[in-house]
Parts: sequence; structure tokens; C-alpha cells
Amino acid sequence: MRKDDVFEFFSRLAADNPHPETELEYVNDYTLLVAVVLSAQATDAGVNKATRALFRTVDTPEKMVALGEEGLKRHIKTIGLFNTKARNVIALSEALIRDHGGQVPANRDALEQLPGVGRKTANVVMNTAFGAETFAVDTHIFRVGNRTKLAPGKTPLAVEKKLERVVPQPFRLHAHHWLILHGRYTCKARTPECWRCVVADLCPYTPKPSEPKRAKPAPAH
Repeated sequence: MRKDDVFEFFSRLAADNPHPETELEYVNDYTLLVAVVLSAQATDAGVNKATRALFRTVDTPEKMVALGEEGLKRHIKTIGLFNTKARNVIALSEALIRDHGGQVPANRDALEQLPGVGRKTANVVMNTAFGAETFAVDTHIFRVGNRTKLAPGKTPLAVEKKLERVVPQPFRLHAHHWLILHGRYTCKARTPECWRCVVADLCPYTPKPSEPKRAKPAPAH
């Protein structure tokens, strides 16, 4: 995608959704971290349903450790892989108390040292909690990056590195959320809704015969 087209691409996403936010519900940096860890291979809606009552009373690492693994399991048993996730959440909570004074570190390398926290989770927390210009590549961003040719790559890390190179200011802070939401609600995996896509004319994807036609090109900003 040409440099001018990339700028136009994000300009339209920004105009369509000026204040994008994560759809995970949280009350502080710690509960954000826990929610993101729980969201692996699960929907945000499912995580929110499981954590809504939990986060009303358990909002610090100390309270989570006091709740214990079995207590946490009772709250999150509707989430996939809840046994492993409960074990990781208790372990990362203990690590936060032991190594970081109970606070979530504003450092990607430190975050990745926590149990159950990979690069994608660390990038989400860095972006949402601390305002870092990071790009957390989930399945939605991976698909959008490749389908639109905005950031093609064979691995999530390759797509992330490409996004780091091509996303211009003033869009870098919120690019992560624009791309996730675009992939979740418009540029869907099986049936992308090109007919209502605000960047359809900038995208090389050709809808299948059974899919609605593309939207007309949006006016230039």
C-alpha cells in the first residue's frame, strides 16, 4: 500500500471512530493485565461476563493471591483454558508482588517475564495502560494487515514490525484498536462486509461473487 494510501486508510478509520477503546472491561492497570491474559483464545464479551463480578472485589495482586487459584477458577470457569489461565494469573500476581511492588510494570520486557504474558498481551497493556505506540497483532490485525496489504507478513511478529514501519502520525497510538475493531466488525474472516467498508477502494481484496459489492469510494479528507 502506498504511503499516501496508508495515511488515507487511517484517516478514514479515525473519522469513523474518533475515540477507539478496548472492549475489555477493567478498573485499573492490574485488572486490564488480567483481562488480557484471560482473553487469549476467548472473546472479549465472554471475558467481561466472567470478570465483571470478580473485578468488583478483586482488583489488586494481593487480593488475587488471597482469593487463590480455586477461588479464581469459580469465577472464570466459562472461559476457555480456565485451569491454565487461573494458574498463570495467580503466578503473575505473586510475581508482581515479589518483583514490582504490586504494580504493573510499564516495560514490555518486564511484562513478558510474567507467567502467561506473551508479546501480544504485553503490547496491549503497554498501549492501553501506558499510552505506548505498540501494535498487538491478534487474529483480526493479522487478517486485516494481510488482506488489505497494509502490513503483509507470514507471522504476527512480521505484521507487527511492518506496522511499526508504515503507520504514520497522528495515528500510531490508536492504530491497534482501529485495526482490531475493523477486523472484528467489518473485515471479518469468512464474510468481509466490503459493501460498508470505509476503506474498500484502498484495498486490493476482491469480494467473492456471493458477497455484496464494494462500497463506493469515500470522499477524500
